[in-house]
Amino acid sequence: MEVIPAIDLLNGQCVRLVQGDYAQAEVVGTDPMRQAQLWAELGATRLHLVDLTGAKAGTLVHHQLIAAITRALPCPVQVGGGIRSLEQITSLLDQGVDRVIVGTLALENPALVREACRQYPNKIWLALDCRHGKIATKGWLEQTTVDALTLAQEFEAAGAAGFIYTDILQDGTLKGPNIPELRRVSTHLDRPVIASGGMGSMTDLLNLLPLVAQGVTGVILGKALYQGTITLPEALRAVRWQDVPETDIRFC
Repeated sequence: MEVIPAIDLLNGQCVRLVQGDYAQAEVVGTDPMRQAQLWAELGATRLHLVDLTGAKAGTLVHHQLIAAITRALPCPVQVGGGIRSLEQITSLLDQGVDRVIVGTLALENPALVREACRQYPNKIWLALDCRHGKIATKGWLEQTTVDALTLAQEFEAAGAAGFIYTDILQDGTLKGPNIPELRRVSTHLDRPVIASGGMGSMTDLLNLLPLVAQGVTGVILGKALYQGTITLPEALRAVRWQDVPETDIRFC
C-alpha cells in the first residue's frame, strides 16, 4: 500500500480543514514548496496536492505553485481541486503532473472527462468525495444524491485510471477511515482505489491493509502527519514500502 502525504493549498498556504469546512481552516505551513520537499526527504514516493482555493472558486488557482512543486520534487505528484477544463488537464500534465484528479467536472461535464480519459490513458483519476456514500461537489460545498459506486463504475468503463474515496464526515477528525464504504466501493471496481479521510493513528493505517486484496492500493495522510499522530517514516515502514529515514519533520 502506498502512503501519500497531502498538501492542501488555500491562499498560498498549507492548511487542513475539518469535514471540508473552510471556516475551520488551520494553517499548518506557510511555505508549500519547502513542505513538499520535506515530505520527499522523509521518503514520500508520491505527493497529493489539492487546490482548495480553486475547488471553491471553480477554477484552478495555484497553477504556478503546483507546477513549481512538481518540477522540484523527485517523486510524482497528483493534483486535484478546481480543475474544470480539458485545457487545465493538459496544462498540468504538460508541467509534469503525474495524475490529474477530477470530481465536480465528472458530474458537470462527463463527456469532457471521458475525452480526457481517452486522450490521457492512465492519467485521469476520479475523486469520490462523499457524505453517507453520496457525492459532494464544488469543494464539498454542494451535496448530490449520486451514489459513489455508481459514478465510479460509469467512469471506470470510460477509462478512469483509478479513484480516490474521501469520506467527508471523517476527514480531518482523526477518527479513522470509513472502512465499510471503502470495502463496498473497492470490491466492485477493477481499477485501484486510494483511501482518504479520517486517518488518525497507526492502528487506522494497519486496519486498511486487509483491503489491499480488494484493490485499495494507497492511503492519503493529512492532518495525522501534521499533528504527529502518525509520522511518515513509521507509516512507510509499516506498509513495507521502502527503507526510510528515522527522523521526522512535520511542517514548516
